[in-house]
Amino acid sequence: MNVLVTGGAGFIGSAVCHQLLDLGGHRVVNLDCLSYAANPLTVAELDDRPGYLLERADVTDAKAVAEIFVRHRPDRVIHLAAESHVDRSIDAPAGFIDTNIVGTFTLLEAALRYWQGLDGAARHSFRLVHVSTDEVFGSLGPDGRFDENSRYAPNSPYAASKAAADHLARAWHATYGLPVVVTNCSNNYGPRQFPEKLFPLLILNAAAGRPLPVYGDGLQVRDWLFVEDHARALIEVSLRAPAGSSYMIGGDCQRTNLEIVRAICAELDRALPDSPHRPHEKLITHVADRPGHDRRYATDSTRMGRDFGWYPQVSLEDGVARTVRWYLDHHSWCAGCGDAALRRQGLQ
Repeated sequence: MNVLVTGGAGFIGSAVCHQLLDLGGHRVVNLDCLSYAANPLTVAELDDRPGYLLERADVTDAKAVAEIFVRHRPDRVIHLAAESHVDRSIDAPAGFIDTNIVGTFTLLEAALRYWQGLDGAARHSFRLVHVSTDEVFGSLGPDGRFDENSRYAPNSPYAASKAAADHLARAWHATYGLPVVVTNCSNNYGPRQFPEKLFPLLILNAAAGRPLPVYGDGLQVRDWLFVEDHARALIEVSLRAPAGSSYMIGGDCQRTNLEIVRAICAELDRALPDSPHRPHEKLITHVADRPGHDRRYATDSTRMGRDFGWYPQVSLEDGVARTVRWYLDHHSWCAGCGDAALRRQGLQ
């Protein structure tokens, strides 16, 4: 089966590519422009895998995207190419509008023309999985969880751009019949995440004895999902979900940001028994809260369990340990993220 993964050199995309290739029987085409968040070493890892091919292109480039469809004739598309950092979206929203909205529109148009040219079983089985976030639903109160019927109420430029992309994907199914599936996931963590995100930022700062910034009181609640569990879910959806359906994908693991920071610090204390910075928790520094910071997210993945027998398999304790160990063991990968990007986050 030919699978086109957009953003396959990124965090979640690379996990999807690795799992597809591990399963066997799939040819994986990675459409990625290799922006700042795509580490060249991640792509190099994939280059060694049989059945893998990188197409370096921007998802907003209509001509390039159309040509990739014609050249590789995908049976499935998993659309992950996106700008995804909330702080960046607050400081510079234009790139999020371009990639997340215009890029999704461009991909949908190319996929529609390609799909309309398919015949018989190929046309019937084709799927485009549009991967989104639970942030499109805004902030929850103290109770309840987001599900597939939750009301959209985005509060950041990033969330608004992803909400718009979700609506485009659904509209291309309802209006043109394009067999789209939309997924909304909770907060991901794990190996190969760009160092501006919470987990790698904290791990790398703490290991170097730098302050660990925590927004506000740190009591914002998130539902944490190990990236390999998410990748497994996306592959299930791409292979089995009916056209026009939607799925919430969450870790069933609600923790405050402060609890996550303390868990990372405790794991670093175990992993680095001779560190002069132990206990690493003493490095926690509360900083001014993010504008429009949502207080709580929680995700109901009941439909994923019911339809596919999918449940998160990696516990937070195991996931934190695996993530900390990966970053401590992969200094060259972190260095490959680029000096300028790391300096922006205080990592150099």
